[in-house]
Amino acid sequence: MNAPLTVRPIAPADRAAWEPLWAGYNAFYERSGPTALAPEITQALWDRLFDPAEPVHALVAEQAGEVVGLVHFLFHRSTSRIEPVCYLQDLFTAPEVRGRGVGRALIEGVYARARDAGASRVYWQTRESNAAGRALYDKVAEHRGFIVYSHDV
Repeated sequence: MNAPLTVRPIAPADRAAWEPLWAGYNAFYERSGPTALAPEITQALWDRLFDPAEPVHALVAEQAGEVVGLVHFLFHRSTSRIEPVCYLQDLFTAPEVRGRGVGRALIEGVYARARDAGASRVYWQTRESNAAGRALYDKVAEHRGFIVYSHDV
């Protein structure tokens, strides 16, 4: 594809194109088959993306009329900053367009939305084993050495 790439806010009409990308993202993080997210979680996310009271947002990358990538992000308060910060939670591009700038364009789209919202930082996490993602992330952000711990309650 040599068509121009557009990054834009997600629209309700994007559901059919968004859902396979969302499923691909979840499969990458081993949430498929018996470990798949419950359908009500996907539905709740979709509803939140269009609820102005929610801090969760989404952008999609579109090329030649086809949605080829997604990014979900949210704004929240911080104990160490006055301004809000932006957490880039989910980023996924269709396998057939990887290496063509889609991920970078989506990250830059989040950077622009964060600036517009008055946020002072964008951050995210990924698996240590995500070599392809980390190769991009090392070009567009700084790894500050943090280790993430998690516990479901």
